[in-house]
Amino acid sequence: MKTIVFIGSNQFGTSKEALSIAKEIGYSVVLITNKFQQINALKFPEVDHLVFLENIFDKGKVLKEINEFKNKGRQICACISFIDPYVSYAAEIAMNLGLFSISIEAFSILENKIKVRHKLKDLPYSPFYTVLSPGTSINEFVKEHQSKLPLILKIPNSNGSKNVLFVDTVHDLKRGITSLQKKFQKLPILIEEYLIGPQYLIEIVVHDGVIQWAGVIEQEIIKDKTFIVTGYNFPALLDDERYDALINCVEEIIKELGLTNGSCHLEMKQVEGEWKLVEINPRMSGGAMNRIIEEGTGINLVKEIVKMNLGQTPVFLQTRHQHVYAKYITISRSGYLLQVTGEEHARKHSGVKYVYVKPVKGKIITVPYSMGNRYACVIAASESPKQAKETALAAAKKIKFYLEPFS
Repeated sequence: MKTIVFIGSNQFGTSKEALSIAKEIGYSVVLITNKFQQINALKFPEVDHLVFLENIFDKGKVLKEINEFKNKGRQICACISFIDPYVSYAAEIAMNLGLFSISIEAFSILENKIKVRHKLKDLPYSPFYTVLSPGTSINEFVKEHQSKLPLILKIPNSNGSKNVLFVDTVHDLKRGITSLQKKFQKLPILIEEYLIGPQYLIEIVVHDGVIQWAGVIEQEIIKDKTFIVTGYNFPALLDDERYDALINCVEEIIKELGLTNGSCHLEMKQVEGEWKLVEINPRMSGGAMNRIIEEGTGINLVKEIVKMNLGQTPVFLQTRHQHVYAKYITISRSGYLLQVTGEEHARKHSGVKYVYVKPVKGKIITVPYSMGNRYACVIAASESPKQAKETALAAAKKIKFYLEPFS
């Protein structure tokens, strides 16, 4: 039987959708995971074989597991990951198996935010950055860089807004560095210029060196220090001049990285009329991004990425032209979830295409500190961007979380 091997998956979002799509297009699905709590068929009904490996980066063991499937008569057709730490690793395994492989070297750079900044430092789209190495004097570093405040602190492999800190005072800078060094003692810290301006997400696929644009989405971010996105407007309303400048910017970045095959997403800001790169990630966006793009264009981006990893040519034929707004719901206090109401009422709103509530009763849910603390999503579509947003916001208001506070 033709089989696709996936390295890692979340229980929600694009990585989970990829499993279902592989199944839908006729492939047996193998998921290799290092998360023991995922060893439950009820959580992954689309997976035919779930393999637990405590050290998922032991390539010898991964290849041994895959070869056992081959010995049982399974034809391994692709090895893929939609999860940050495993993208280039899955590509290496695919190469070892003689399968289609994405741009390994480029994606190994993309998995490390410091390597990305170093690689792109000479492009005009790169903001100021510096790196604090382990063992460097905090006081000396702060004295040298305090004039650059406000700043953003990150670890090299941060994703989903985790371990990303905004600091705008000397006190916060010292405290932020100390906090990250305590959690990640052996890792350097990336310090970046804080960019002010509207933020956009760009989803692309590169196949044989040709960039396919899947979408440009304007992001709405919580106005605090967490950078969590709670609203997505698709397609972004950009005039021709700004859109053309964005195309040129992305093309230069992709060329500089040497990316010829693979998918990624960029986050860009318009700063005083100039495009600046916030970050670039080695996969398509998680969450409901596939649904947002599909409702707006008719293109199933996950499906096209899976096809590319099978050695097929991805097809980006737009069959739909709609405006889409996605609203993510966060909570303002933490506690044990007692119940969620309003999900069905939200679905009944005309124009609502998708409603998802993530946590189950008894789950601990918290105020947002990363993208993982977004607990529900409502997507609406319309001929007008205003109507799509109004519909999604109205439907989202119907969803209520009832909590038992921590004692």
